[in-house]
Amino acid sequence: MRHIVSLFILTLFIAISTSAATAATPARAASAAERLVRLPNGLTVYILRDARFPLVCTRLYVRTGSANEEPGHAGISHLLEHMVFKGTEHRPKGQVARDVEALGGYLNAATSFDKTWYMTDMPAAHWRTGMDVVKDMAFQAQLDPKELEAEKNVVISELQRGEDSPMRKLYENLQVAGLKNTPYGRPIIGYVDTIKAVTAQDLRDYVKRWYQPRNMLLLVAGDIEPDAVLAYAQKLFGGLKNSGDLPVPQPLDLTDAAGGPRVEVSRGPWNKVYLGIALPAPGLRDLRSVELDVLSYLLGGDGTSAFYRKYKYEKQLVDSISVDNMSLARAGLLTITAQLDPGKLEIFWRELTGDLAKLTAKDFSADAVRRAKFNLEDGMDRAGETLNGLASWKGAIQFDLGGEQAERNLRFTQRNVDESQLQNAIARWLAPEQARVRVLAPEGAALPDLDAILQKNWPAGSGAQKTSTAETSAGKREVVQLGQGRTLILIPDATVPYISLDLMLPGGQALLKPEQQGLADLTARLLTDGSGKLDAQGVERYFAERAAAISARAGLQTFGISLTGPSRFNADYFSVLADVFSKPRFEAKELRREVENMKSAIRQRADRPLAYMFAKLNPFLYPGGQSYGFDGLGTPQSLDGFDRKDVQAFWTRQSGQPWVLSVAGSFEREAVLAFARSLPAPERRDFAVPAPVWGRDRTLNLNLPGRNQAHLLQLFKTVPPTHPDAPALMLLQAVLSGQSGLLFSSLRDEQGLGYTVTAFNRSMPETGFMAFYIGTTPDKVEQARKGFAGIIAELKAKPLPKALLAAGSNRLLGEYLRDRQSLADRAGEAATDAVLRYPQDFQKQLLDKAAALTPADVQAVARKYLEPANAYEVTLLP
Repeated sequence: MRHIVSLFILTLFIAISTSAATAATPARAASAAERLVRLPNGLTVYILRDARFPLVCTRLYVRTGSANEEPGHAGISHLLEHMVFKGTEHRPKGQVARDVEALGGYLNAATSFDKTWYMTDMPAAHWRTGMDVVKDMAFQAQLDPKELEAEKNVVISELQRGEDSPMRKLYENLQVAGLKNTPYGRPIIGYVDTIKAVTAQDLRDYVKRWYQPRNMLLLVAGDIEPDAVLAYAQKLFGGLKNSGDLPVPQPLDLTDAAGGPRVEVSRGPWNKVYLGIALPAPGLRDLRSVELDVLSYLLGGDGTSAFYRKYKYEKQLVDSISVDNMSLARAGLLTITAQLDPGKLEIFWRELTGDLAKLTAKDFSADAVRRAKFNLEDGMDRAGETLNGLASWKGAIQFDLGGEQAERNLRFTQRNVDESQLQNAIARWLAPEQARVRVLAPEGAALPDLDAILQKNWPAGSGAQKTSTAETSAGKREVVQLGQGRTLILIPDATVPYISLDLMLPGGQALLKPEQQGLADLTARLLTDGSGKLDAQGVERYFAERAAAISARAGLQTFGISLTGPSRFNADYFSVLADVFSKPRFEAKELRREVENMKSAIRQRADRPLAYMFAKLNPFLYPGGQSYGFDGLGTPQSLDGFDRKDVQAFWTRQSGQPWVLSVAGSFEREAVLAFARSLPAPERRDFAVPAPVWGRDRTLNLNLPGRNQAHLLQLFKTVPPTHPDAPALMLLQAVLSGQSGLLFSSLRDEQGLGYTVTAFNRSMPETGFMAFYIGTTPDKVEQARKGFAGIIAELKAKPLPKALLAAGSNRLLGEYLRDRQSLADRAGEAATDAVLRYPQDFQKQLLDKAAALTPADVQAVARKYLEPANAYEVTLLP
């Protein structure tokens, strides 16, 4: 996380209308698209008019989080966030989600160290409902004692689920150690005993103390009229009163912020070593943190950074390494994290600690510093691409950073970071006596004496030795047939100065033989590891210097290359994309490096239960050497057998397929046409993909010892998206899933069987399935299985209410609009539809058909597909 951008994860505005002039005071100067108004009761209202999308994002921020809690009530902020979904004075349990999702909206809430926020994303016509809901949740939650006791079990299950994720557990251990002697020295979710101890009265007292209008910000962004929003905000929130004085947070002394053992190793059911170093750092509004943002990027921000280049790329000692500066309200935390094999730990640790001990600002070239600052600023600018991103960014600027002037100060400071300031940051904050090292390691792995190595290479007290003297301007989509199997799709949108290109071809895994599993993914990885005159590091630098990104991917029966970045570099992108397509280097050393990365990814699955489960799914459903059953990563044996000739042969066949180039964003039409015509014409090596044959085995039982949760997945064979029944299956899935869905309401809210309960409909080009999923405890698997069966029986027995289907249809539409805000999403969808020969706006057509369905139509597909003869089951137990 890098400075203000991290505010999204701790999660991942001004004129006054005439009618409001007597009721509110202006907070700053006027702007045509923004308003920032403070109501008489102290509530700040921030309104952003942005008509690019027919959506409205509403956020209600409360300035309280886990750092405001009493130690005996650790986790109360997060528990309260859960409880507001369990019913309010105006809406019974489940009604909040139903009211939002029935209109096609999205509902959520989040808790961080310093704030809690409630959010809705609504179709523009229903913005008032979005505001109603966040107000209802924050101020009128029922907080029923019986519901509280049930929800405590859900939160404890969530806590235990976090224990199964090594990286999540590592970051929590680092945070608790690095900031132990501060209010940030506890996990946001709390502890089992503190969660159990919270009473309904505790929650009411907490709300009374912290949920005061003057301690809050209401942000409304989207296709709205500011006058109407401000008037409605005054109606909803203007009558709220403040209940008392709020404590003023005191500055934190970070001299002794860290606590606990300097090095601590935890053993668990891991295959890899997960290692981290935590160092206390300045808070968000302390501009010294900006120097650490730049330093973090230089050390581990991207593929050109010092630690990535040395430990990941050159020496191949780690699977991943990153350096992050997390800035909180009153403090921060600088972390260095790495994932690696146990056998490589000693040499990595010796070199890393030695590098930290001798690190100076002179180690970084002027070009590297410039590149780091450019990419950090680009991360801020790019937030406005989507409405949700814009709302999150503007909310963070106003609520956390302090407003526009603070943002200007931040940007100015960042642009002017120089060698002297970097050296000061290294000397002041990379203090070995404050460093806390936390390690998760496999149960039986032999480990070196990390503490002794640390003390020898980077002893406490040595740090001082390093000190030295918007209105939319989107155009219509255009499809240009260039002939010879070449299609160009143009999606102009100049609302943000970026471009996204997606070059898509049929192929991918469908071109492989069973013994070639992994070859398509390996080729995709190698395509961006060097082309033309650029080697792998040259490609990294090329795109980092332009704040751009390129990637390639192999799907079930498609292959794509994507590129996105600031549009002022369009000519550069065209040049390098042409080289990637026509002149890939496929160097032997890069091939071996990527093979090792893929083998490592295969091993990592065992550390992530859901990833492990889904990796086993396709081979189980489609056995016998069918392409739909291939593992995209292949096997260690198949990967070890590949050489440059194999990759080149695959790419020759793959690149000879008909292609579609989709371009979205800000561009010159003729320049794009010229580029598209310059790309090689396909050799028209079309191929057919047979419909996959489903396996005869109906159950798959998996085990991962040492975990806390069980995972149950039931699947029912369905149809591809082109089938007439596809719209009804989509609608059925929408009714089943979501916080107001039938599965969530029954299995989670009523029975408390698990933290995550959902349904999803996977519709592939040649087949499909409907899936029911729950993460629960091992003793409740059978009850969850019966719960699924009960819901299915009800679906078959009687038609669903029309209102429920209307809500499901609105939810599908809302998701569709939200998912297509970014340029990359729009370019990717257009290219994929064209390659798979779907009509333009195919997904929207399915949604329109779903909206016209009757309860009898949906009941018919439930009876047809949710049958035992169509069912498969996967269970993952500890």
